[in-house]
Amino acid sequence: MADDAERPATADAGNGDIAGMSFEQALEALEKIVDDLERGDVPLDQSIRIYERGEALKKHCDRLLRAAEDKVEKIRLSREGQAAGTEPLDPQ
Repeated sequence: MADDAERPATADAGNGDIAGMSFEQALEALEKIVDDLERGDVPLDQSIRIYERGEALKKHCDRLLRAAEDKVEKIRLSREGQAAGTEPLDPQ
C-alpha cells in the first residue's frame, strides 16, 4: 500500500523536466497520471496538480508526434509550383 501512496507524489513532480523527456517517457508518465486519477483516492488539490502535469505531458507528446510526422512527410508540389498536399518522404 505504501507504493500507492507514493505514486501521486511522483506524478506530481514539477513540470520542468517534461521538455527533456522522450515520447516514450512522457507517454509512460501520462499513463501513470491517468491511473492515479482513475483510482480516485488522490486528494482534490493533488488531483488538480497532477491533472495539470498530465496536460503538459499531453502537449509535449503532441509536439513530438508532429515533429516526427514532419520528418516523414514532404510537400508535394503541383506543376505550377503550388503546394498540392503531402506524401511520405520515403515511399516504399
